Amino acid sequence: KGWKEIEYEVVRDRYDNCITVCNMENFDPLGIHTGESIVVAPSQTLTNSEYHKLRELAIRIIRHIGVVGECNVQYAFDPESDDYRVIEVNARLSRSSALASKATGYPLAFVAAKLGLGYGLFDLKNSVTRSTSAFFEPALDYIVVKIPRWDLGKFNGVSKEIGSSMKSVGEIMAIGRTFEEAIQKGLRMIGLGMHGFVENKELKIDDIDKALREPTDQRIFVISKAFRKGYTVDQIHTLTKIDKWFLRKLYQIVLTAESLEAYEPGNLDFMAKGNNGFDELLRLAKQQGFSDFQIARALWKEQISDASPLIIRSYRKKMGLLPVVKQIDTLAAEYPAQTNYLYLTYNGTENDLHYLGDRRSVIVLGSGAYRIGSSVEFDWCSVNALHTVRSEGYRSVMINYNPETVSTDYDMCDRLYFDELTYERVMDIIELENPHGVIVSVGGQIPNNLAMKLDNAGVNILGTSAQSIDNAEDRHKFSSMLDRFGIDQPRWKELTALNEILRFVDEVGFPLLVRPSYVLSGSAMNVCSNQDELERFLTLATEVSRKYPVVVSEFIEEAKEIEMDAVAQNGELVVYAISEHVEFAGVHSGDATIQFPPQKIYVETVRRIKQITQEIAKALNISGPFNIQFLAKDNDIKVIECNLRASRSFPFVSKILKINFIELATKVMLEIPVKKPEKSAFDLDYVGIKAPQFSFTRLQKADPVLGVDMASTGEVGAIGTHFDDALLTAMLAVGYRIPKKNIMVSSGGTKSKVDLLDACRLLQQKGYTLFATGGTQKFLAENGVESTFVAWPDDEETALKVNDLIAEKRFDLVINIPKNLTERELTNGYRIRRGAIDYNIPLITNARLASAFIKAFCRITEEDIEIRHWGEYK
Repeated sequence: KGWKEIEYEVVRDRYDNCITVCNMENFDPLGIHTGESIVVAPSQTLTNSEYHKLRELAIRIIRHIGVVGECNVQYAFDPESDDYRVIEVNARLSRSSALASKATGYPLAFVAAKLGLGYGLFDLKNSVTRSTSAFFEPALDYIVVKIPRWDLGKFNGVSKEIGSSMKSVGEIMAIGRTFEEAIQKGLRMIGLGMHGFVENKELKIDDIDKALREPTDQRIFVISKAFRKGYTVDQIHTLTKIDKWFLRKLYQIVLTAESLEAYEPGNLDFMAKGNNGFDELLRLAKQQGFSDFQIARALWKEQISDASPLIIRSYRKKMGLLPVVKQIDTLAAEYPAQTNYLYLTYNGTENDLHYLGDRRSVIVLGSGAYRIGSSVEFDWCSVNALHTVRSEGYRSVMINYNPETVSTDYDMCDRLYFDELTYERVMDIIELENPHGVIVSVGGQIPNNLAMKLDNAGVNILGTSAQSIDNAEDRHKFSSMLDRFGIDQPRWKELTALNEILRFVDEVGFPLLVRPSYVLSGSAMNVCSNQDELERFLTLATEVSRKYPVVVSEFIEEAKEIEMDAVAQNGELVVYAISEHVEFAGVHSGDATIQFPPQKIYVETVRRIKQITQEIAKALNISGPFNIQFLAKDNDIKVIECNLRASRSFPFVSKILKINFIELATKVMLEIPVKKPEKSAFDLDYVGIKAPQFSFTRLQKADPVLGVDMASTGEVGAIGTHFDDALLTAMLAVGYRIPKKNIMVSSGGTKSKVDLLDACRLLQQKGYTLFATGGTQKFLAENGVESTFVAWPDDEETALKVNDLIAEKRFDLVINIPKNLTERELTNGYRIRRGAIDYNIPLITNARLASAFIKAFCRITEEDIEIRHWGEYK
């Protein structure tokens, strides 16, 4: 215990030339997966002899194995005895290689590909400087910190402990000139509502020793709390085995925070040129990565207002305390080089760039860390926006901090700022760049949330106005706009007490969709189908008060969910795509299986949806991308929500329709006239299916059930000549298998039993053996479908128990449709679902999807799926 985990990235060509490109050190000791650990590059705590010993070993390993290209070597290293073990050697590009490339600016994948083609390292140019050779080891005059992003709060019952299995869904990379600066930047970047290492909302921890000893996704903030409670560096080191060097640096941040907190804002004159003593502390705080908000929180404490950080900002600007822009040139500025790979720091004296101030820059705000709900789809949108900006003759500028993405490749744009997407940092960059305008609608929710603040600061937001964005985002404003146009929406109210909620229940009836604004545990939204469930959810999981109102809406059962992705110019539709969910409403659109063009909706519904979309586009005067979600039941159409930005399904519909929606949207935002495309979804002779990819196998104990909160971590797109063909391809792509013989059905409530009946008949005809739990078996028998009875997990009396058969891997497919939220239903259903995941048996928890999948594999076989490339679908 207490060994360090160290990694080296090594490159070798066929002439046996070797270099190490980057070495990285895990902040967390051995035992925590490197993808779950905070990683620092270059290593900070190795001595010179330790560094060179491991470097030499890495080179000996790559030579011995004979790798040509790139190789990653991971070590466990004991600093007490100099003993080491090689954990693994990846003779390929890995997650660490992507991080090493972004950390150093050395393009590992590009170089490895060239070496694979037979070039020598001496033949290649360094593509950052474009003038020096690639046969060199990068030198770094900065420090990089990678922090994982977890979304464990999205899952019911999941274990929060981190260890040797990877649960994080994304990561960020922060660049600074000191460890303190980089780690504080990074903790803001993960986007979990934290402002840095200090000055965050109070963490409630019962046992600090236990929380330090048994690491969870919150551990770094537990360290902060421990320091505040008087723990010493040595005590924390004993409990966590994190190197004392890191802990001392973190302690420095706490000391600075305490010094700031000792000041009374009333005794400081922010209108003056300076305040003795405070100014030096302010400079130190900024060099340690404190944001204006953290400094304001330290001074004003609970009395902090929206204006407080702006007071700090204008005061530091008055005293000339501004960040400088530095280049990543791979050479630590030892050689004159011009690069466009940039970061901002307070530990420097002058900018590495000369700004022209010609207002020819267009800044695109990226999407930050991958997380559940915002992933590579927005990166696709950002990259396409950058391409279009460039091709229209503007200087393309990107701000983003995700090392895994294409948008943070320095050759994607004219200038890449690898830095924060906070109001403070974006304004720092805007003041330097003096751009033509900023695009906030292609990076998902993070840039969208900045629109109003940037607009208030006088920034030119390209495309739809910030006021319109606010009118769509604010429930009250959007709702009253729909009422004015006579557009229907599910009834909803914002309520502050339990008795008000019960009154609304009398009016609307169950089921209800409940969205609390303050969540204690579990997911933030829930569908409640009776009084007990409602009271249990509101008392256990949330707090209801004047300060924390709850939004309650009617939940319409058996309604189709339909999405409209579109681009408008000055309120007029330019291009649109209507897609339909396979599942009924109630499954989050990111977890739903989506078909485009829609296969089963009335022409009248399509006409009405287009009409409503045009009215909304006109009312909000939209110029750019937007997405509206609709509910449709018997031609009755209601609007759920409208986002005035690119949505998750933009890449999918662009690729199926073969019209680049983002290219059109970017031209619209640059005020370039665009022609409406001739093509319509009705002209397509093929079908696209987008299916979600889940990671429940990695998330021990999580309940793999789909609901109104998103749980998927990725997606696939598939094209087929007809629906069955496309659906089967998509389902196989996300890891389902066509069952060979035995299928277990536990089909929930009456409606889902009826939904599955035809599919079960088809299975019987095709010779499958069905197993069913009590109610389902009875229902199938009454309708002439044979099945073998299996008992619920908690039924002690019977021999054939469903969980025993799952453990014996007797089933090829498990269908379990959750019925309601009663205690018995929840535990039994959970044991069946979790068992299927743990024993790697395909599981479906939605009746509509199960029925569609069964019909698809009964009608066609895997051999019937045609293999065609994308260009063949006309």
